[in-house]
Amino acid sequence: MENPARLDDDLFDLYDEYCHGAMSRRAFLERARTIGAALGLAGLAGCKAAGMLPDYATTSQISFTDERIKATWVTYDSPGGNSGTMRGYLVTPATEGPFGAVLVVHENRGLNPYVKDVARRAAVAGFLALAPDALSPVGGYPGNDEDGKALQRTLDRDRIHVDMLNSANYLRAHEASNGRLGVTGFCFGGGVSNHLAVELGDGLQAAVPFYGRQPELDRVGDIRAEVLIHYAENDKGVNANKDAYDAALAAAGVEHASHVYPGTRHGFHNDSTPRYDPEAAALAWERTIDVFQRRLV
Repeated sequence: MENPARLDDDLFDLYDEYCHGAMSRRAFLERARTIGAALGLAGLAGCKAAGMLPDYATTSQISFTDERIKATWVTYDSPGGNSGTMRGYLVTPATEGPFGAVLVVHENRGLNPYVKDVARRAAVAGFLALAPDALSPVGGYPGNDEDGKALQRTLDRDRIHVDMLNSANYLRAHEASNGRLGVTGFCFGGGVSNHLAVELGDGLQAAVPFYGRQPELDRVGDIRAEVLIHYAENDKGVNANKDAYDAALAAAGVEHASHVYPGTRHGFHNDSTPRYDPEAAALAWERTIDVFQRRLV
């Protein structure tokens, strides 16, 4: 019996599994058709599944040629990381500095066009933004998320964390930085944002994870930054430890807030896929910039 609403729910769950696991694009599409066939919607399922894959060609909000910013690539040392060197996308406001600095951390597939665009949005808001590419030790983001996801799985995650820590320290010390640092990130990058909040202590003024895994709760007391957390309502994996993290932050006296955006799914800020929720994304970004303006300027 046909059930389009059930199909959408099942396909979104499958897409989440595809994004976070080793499933190939081909396997994702085949399983989507199987799900559709069971509901009498095999053809529709195939079309919907293909439409869930990211479309970067039409979703950029800030052009790299925008006169309000200057975007460039930088290479810097990263001792203890996956190769000892990192490469990142640095975006500077065209106005007079120094600027508050924001590290923008990508998802689990390298520095794709969406995250570069987020770095440009941060620069338009007046911040020096660096989006490091965790895949730079293996050649960088390969031009598509499928291969990027596979490449990132080959890297040591602990060393990726070191690479991100070194990226944060590089950015904070940059000549255009005022020495005040914030971090935001998405999915994997949200988890990195929480991790850096623990690791950097007084060296971080604001952490804004989007649907990221929580840090070790016994280390929450090391956080000195203000923490603003964005959660999707329909995100069982990440939300499983939400309440425990909130309680640990409160017990440690960390200034924090967490927001759950009704009706949204993991990835709701990413405007390249159908999970994008324009209203929730806009509100979450407004709240993010408000925190950075209070803490970094």
